[in-house]
Amino acid sequence: MNTILTLNKLTKHYGPIKAVQELSFTIEKGNVYGILGPNGSGKSTTLGMVLNVVNKTDGNFHWFDGSDSTHNALKKVGAIIERPNFYPFMTAAQNLQLVCKIKEVDTSKIEEKLELVGLLERKNSKFSTFSLGMKQRLAIASALLNDPEILILDEPTNGLDPQGIHQIREIIKKIASGGTTILLASHLLDEVEKVCSHVVILRQGKKLYSGTVDGMNASHGFFTLKSDNLESLKAALEQHPDFASVKEENGTLVAFLKHPMEASEINRYLFDKGVVLSHLVHRKESLEEQFLQLTKSLN
Repeated sequence: MNTILTLNKLTKHYGPIKAVQELSFTIEKGNVYGILGPNGSGKSTTLGMVLNVVNKTDGNFHWFDGSDSTHNALKKVGAIIERPNFYPFMTAAQNLQLVCKIKEVDTSKIEEKLELVGLLERKNSKFSTFSLGMKQRLAIASALLNDPEILILDEPTNGLDPQGIHQIREIIKKIASGGTTILLASHLLDEVEKVCSHVVILRQGKKLYSGTVDGMNASHGFFTLKSDNLESLKAALEQHPDFASVKEENGTLVAFLKHPMEASEINRYLFDKGVVLSHLVHRKESLEEQFLQLTKSLN
């Protein structure tokens, strides 16, 4: 696959504050990447560095094959890292015409991009009449005018109502289906799970995980179990080599698996130990549960 962006131990310190710490990952063409983490985890700082608006402290990065300058490479990048900022009394089309002049691209793409984000019918409406969601969609159209190889979005659904969030997510999927690589920063697990194929998880500037969303969800899950004798049940589970951990939650035991196991197998094992179950359910861990386990490991 073609490499779009490579980060190698990229680091940013603001005085004593370590905003990003030796961050390394690679973005390949044709995927949707999410940088996921709570506020203050270093997501926006990372985007700022690769877009040349924040100076790095250490490490390095390069766009594409690294043969071109960052300045020239960024001509093939579309990005929205701040609130949409257009002239309020100019129409959507007029604002995009101005962007075309700045980017030195042909104005023939304007209607195509407005249609892509669902704003073609509002092309002659003033920007000041747009809702927050419409403003964000116009910003996406603006970032696409140069047909970038990668679109970068920082918290694209922040502040939007549920309908606006849904519209932005559907637009992101549509853009990705056309072959454009996407990198978005988000603090919303739900957003990454629904939109992204790959995820980089950050906490306090450090990378906790980098890989596919499916890979993140590829744990063997866990069993929830109940019995009249919880102590005997817990002791038997803790003796079994295939369980990573066992914890009690409201009278139910939750046992996390190291390896695949069928419910019938654990039921038979416990019966042989003299433990009769009143409840047994096998569940997969959600991305949220995986994320919480990862972040707990750093506490």
